[in-house]
Amino acid sequence: MMPSELTRDTMELSSESLHAFMISLKQRNPGEPEFIQAVQEVAESLWPFLEEHPEYMEAQIMRRLTEPDRMVMFRVSWQDDSGKIQVNRGYRIQFNGAIGPYKGGLRFHPSVNLGILKFLAFEQILKNSLTGLPMGGGKGGSDFDPKGKSDTEVMKFCQSFMTELARHIGTNVDVPAGDIGVGSREIGYLFGQYRRMENEFTGTITGKGMEYGGSFIRSEATGYGCVYFAAEMLKTRDDSLAGKRCLVSGSGNVAQYTVEKLLELGAIALTVSDSSGTVLVPEGIDSEKLAFIMDLKNERRGKIKEFAEKYDLEYRPGEKPWNVPCDIAFPSATQNEIDGDDARNLVANGCIAVSEGANMPTTAAGVEVFQKAEILFGPGKAANAGGVAVSGMEMTQNSLRLSWTREELDLKLRDIMRNIHEKCVSYGREGEYVNYVKGANIAGFVKVADAMLAHGVV
Repeated sequence: MMPSELTRDTMELSSESLHAFMISLKQRNPGEPEFIQAVQEVAESLWPFLEEHPEYMEAQIMRRLTEPDRMVMFRVSWQDDSGKIQVNRGYRIQFNGAIGPYKGGLRFHPSVNLGILKFLAFEQILKNSLTGLPMGGGKGGSDFDPKGKSDTEVMKFCQSFMTELARHIGTNVDVPAGDIGVGSREIGYLFGQYRRMENEFTGTITGKGMEYGGSFIRSEATGYGCVYFAAEMLKTRDDSLAGKRCLVSGSGNVAQYTVEKLLELGAIALTVSDSSGTVLVPEGIDSEKLAFIMDLKNERRGKIKEFAEKYDLEYRPGEKPWNVPCDIAFPSATQNEIDGDDARNLVANGCIAVSEGANMPTTAAGVEVFQKAEILFGPGKAANAGGVAVSGMEMTQNSLRLSWTREELDLKLRDIMRNIHEKCVSYGREGEYVNYVKGANIAGFVKVADAMLAHGVV
């Protein structure tokens, strides 16, 4: 085929290719709605940009970008405290390594399946690109549920899981971290087994304890960064977080440190939640209440209802926080927790900004509501990139055999979130309104796509 014919065919394809592309994607990935949703959101905002840059179309970058480099599934057998043999399934998806080693968390939760991990790994590609650090996108995990398990059972599972995973990861290959269900306890067991098997002390896993190569503010980074991103969005309207009434969903790591940073910056956190319901704190969560939540969730692994009972607060069983009047929402629990109706409730109740602490917590219908109302909407791949940014800095510290101070890392995190915001604005401005979804997708895409072009057809 002559070059002129290739260009003509590509331009003919581009007029209908979004539709054709999505049909093809759905056919190749049946039964994976979260992955399809994630790609659809990116593709819809990218397509006009792609049509203006035919070099990406000719190289089939989007088709290549949505096909993982490799996917690994494996059996994880372990023995519980009663002596019974248990069997779970483990996964690692190395989605795109064009700009650096694969980087992404491990999730241990009964809901984990291939489609969910593919969505998370795909999002991780663009998120990691936005940080400016040399990290590719990956994700992994298991349908194992750490809740209700003894420390010994968790250790046995983690050791069995790592026995298989170890052959697929490495400092310059793939660097896992924590995610839902994988906290400091699990990371410790995973790293211990990896070190024993490889007979070397490396930075192959991030989120480690400070005693053995971890980084200051790694636990705090996702929540802190999400608040910093919200502050940057508010600056575009000459506003700040001071005095703002904020709704936070979830009560895990991201939610806890979102609340902590909101307190520090003078905002008022009104809610926390878990899968059982929501607690409303009309006067705002103070440092004492936050300390109780952290102990409840991190140490005792209890239900958020206990927090309501302790302080005689309103508990709304089975409800999400999105019916409470507020200025800013920080969805920090899980994917698709804000649907179209929730989004309409938020807008009607005075919400002016949303900064996503979780990955894809807003459905496509919800995003459309926010954008039509022209509220400030920070998508997860931009707003919650602080966690992986500090993971990247942990990798750097491990390589250099040094440790930056908490203050140094917090300043670096602020700078990274500010830079991410600037990239989103540069690609996402539409008159007076900033379309952060479009901005984040294009900014993240360009760096990865240009690297893929430079590498040739591989």
